[in-house]
Amino acid sequence: MDRLTSMATFVKTVDLGSFTAAAEVMGMSAQMASKHILSLESRLKTRLLLRTTRTQHLTDFGRMYYERCKLVLAEVDAADSLAAQARVAPIGRLRVTAPVSFAQALASMVATYLRQYPEAEIDLILNDRFVDLVDEGYDVGFRIGAPASSALVARPLRPFRLVACASPAYLEARGRPVEPNDLTKHDCLQYAFLSRPVADEWRFERDGRTYDPPVSGQFRTNDAHALLAAAVGGFGIAYLSEDLVGPALAEGRLLRVLEDYATHARPMHLLTVADARPTTKLRTFVDAALLAFGAA
Repeated sequence: MDRLTSMATFVKTVDLGSFTAAAEVMGMSAQMASKHILSLESRLKTRLLLRTTRTQHLTDFGRMYYERCKLVLAEVDAADSLAAQARVAPIGRLRVTAPVSFAQALASMVATYLRQYPEAEIDLILNDRFVDLVDEGYDVGFRIGAPASSALVARPLRPFRLVACASPAYLEARGRPVEPNDLTKHDCLQYAFLSRPVADEWRFERDGRTYDPPVSGQFRTNDAHALLAAAVGGFGIAYLSEDLVGPALAEGRLLRVLEDYATHARPMHLLTVADARPTTKLRTFVDAALLAFGAA
């Protein structure tokens, strides 16, 4: 017989005072309830209840065993409740990777998610290098550009918008570009990827025409914050995300250039591993990210 069922029957029998009452609650016959108690006594090789034709009493050992059974059954109920809760509310840790330049917008979304789901935990790793979600054990990735791996599920997000900007000191010393081709005469702070050639595509659009000036400069890095610092320091013109440079623009530490031209918007995707188990924490995080950053 199932030991937990026998324990539950024993506890109900003690609580309710009879096999008949316990059997009714447990959904079995009085004879089956009696068999469960006998099965426990046989396993334990001692009596739990002293029975007469009208009453039953706990033995000394039965009293101790009754208290232990209540603890065991309470733990089983707690474990079952935990499993049920996990099906409806996210519990546990998610590993998330994203570009540094996306940190400001993402941090706000993550904070909102964690307030909504206090049992969830997020490890957010910001990195401007190429990250392999499968090999490096990430659950979710935010990536600028088009994904190329069939091992990943890619969900489109709103485009990653960029702006060209420089410090007032730089523009005073070098002049302000009037059209995109003027950038060829300036020091342009470039983003360098370790996994592919230097990204030198600075794209601008106006009146249906596209401009891709061949920019160059002395400084390249694969860290967006380093480019921001260099731009604020007056070392050249940077082409960075609106989210990253927003505070510096608002404070006047940077000024936009070529404002009459629309700047390039790079595609952005939310990535998950194709064969990942669809846990509640993963599903709810993906839903929250799509709500915050989903394609318009």
